[in-house]
Amino acid sequence: MSEKLNPFKIAQAQLDEAAKVLGIEGKAEHMILREPLREFHVLIPVKMDDGSYKVFKGFRVQHNDARGPTKGGIRWHPEETIDTVRALATWMTWKTAIVDLPYGGGKGGIICNPKEMSDGEKERLARGYVRAIAQIISPEKDIPAPDVYTTPQIMAWMMDEYSKIVQYNAPGIITGKPLEIGGSLGRDDATARGGMYTLREAAKTLGVDLSKATVAIQGYGNAGYFAHKLVEELFGSKVIAVSDSKGGILNTNGLKFEETYKFKMENRTVVGFPGTDKITNEELLELDVDVLIPAALENVITDKNADKIKGKIIVELANGPTTPEADKILHENGKFVIPDFLANAGGVTVSYFEWVQNINGYYWSLEEVHEKLDRKMTKAFYDTYEEYNKRKVHPRLAAYLVSVQKVIEAMKLRGWV
Repeated sequence: MSEKLNPFKIAQAQLDEAAKVLGIEGKAEHMILREPLREFHVLIPVKMDDGSYKVFKGFRVQHNDARGPTKGGIRWHPEETIDTVRALATWMTWKTAIVDLPYGGGKGGIICNPKEMSDGEKERLARGYVRAIAQIISPEKDIPAPDVYTTPQIMAWMMDEYSKIVQYNAPGIITGKPLEIGGSLGRDDATARGGMYTLREAAKTLGVDLSKATVAIQGYGNAGYFAHKLVEELFGSKVIAVSDSKGGILNTNGLKFEETYKFKMENRTVVGFPGTDKITNEELLELDVDVLIPAALENVITDKNADKIKGKIIVELANGPTTPEADKILHENGKFVIPDFLANAGGVTVSYFEWVQNINGYYWSLEEVHEKLDRKMTKAFYDTYEEYNKRKVHPRLAAYLVSVQKVIEAMKLRGWV
C-alpha cells in the first residue's frame, strides 16, 4: 500500500483540513481525533476441514466513543490491513455523527479469504473472533455489523456465540442479522436507499431532473445493484453502465435492473451481458453521465483521473473512493460530491434502528423504517449543504465540519478537552 493512498493517512488528511478551518489544528481535540482511542489485534486459531489448524489475524478498532458506544462492520478480506480498519473506524465516527446517531466509530477485520473457506470453517472463524474480542464488545460498548464478505448468517453465528458467553440471548450485540433472530426490515437495501435519498435532495438543489438523468455505477455488490434498482424505481433514471471486479458493460439505451441482476446472479459477473459493450472500471468512471455512483473500492478517483470525470453528481456509496487531491479538482470543475460518510450512512442508520428494536423488543414495519431513514438522511444532507454554502468549501469538507464539531462538543461536555 503506497503511503499516498494509505486510507488511514487519507482519513487523517481529511480531518486535518477540517481542523484548520475550525481553528483547532494541533490542539488536544484535534490530536485525540487523529488516532483511534483503542485498538485490538487478535489471533484466532481455527480447525480446518482437513483437520489442520490455521491461525488468522483479526482486528477491532474503536476510534471514538464520546457520543456513545462504537459501531461498525467486520470485514473479511485476504488483503485486510490495520490501516484500512483504522480509516474505516474513523470514518464511522463522522458517519454516525452526521446522521445524529448516539454512537462513535468502530470497525473490525480479519485477514482471510472466505471464498476459499467452507461454511463450517467460516462458522468456526466467526465464533473464534467473537471469543477473542468478547471482553471489549457489548450492546453498550461496541456493536459490530456486516461489511465486506460478511453476511447475515455470519452475524447470526457471532450473536449466538456472544449469547453463549454472557448466558442470555443478546440480539443487540450485533446488527445485520437475519429477520428471524432480531434483524430489521429494510436493512438489505439501506445503504443504497439512504444514498438515493441524498441524491434526490442534491438533484433538487442543483436543478438536475432525475427522471431524465443517465447513471453509471461502479461496483455491483449489495450497494451497487440496489442503487441500480432504486434509481430506476424511485426516479426513473436510466442506468447506462455498471461494473464489477471483472470489468464493466455499457449500453447507452439503458440497462434494466431485473435483466442485469439476473445475468449477474447466473454468471457471477455483468461482463458478457447481451447487447452491451465491454468497458473497464476506469472507463466507466469517465463516462458522460449525469450521476456517477462509485460503489466498489477506495481510491478510484484520484488526481490522475479527476479532470476526466464528467458526472454532475457523484454519490459515494463506497468508502473512500475519492482522494483529497481529487476532491479539490472535482470541486473546481463544478462537480458535486455526496461524500461517502453521508451518502452511505443509510446502512448504519438502519443498523441503529435494529439495535433500538432489539433493546425494546418491539419491531417496526418496513414503511416506518423507510420513513425514519428518509428523515435522517434528508436532515443530514441539508446540514451539510448549509455548511457547504456558508463556508464555500467542497462538500466533503462541509460534511467533516458538521461531524467534527458534533464530536468535539461531546468531548468537551464530557470534560475530555
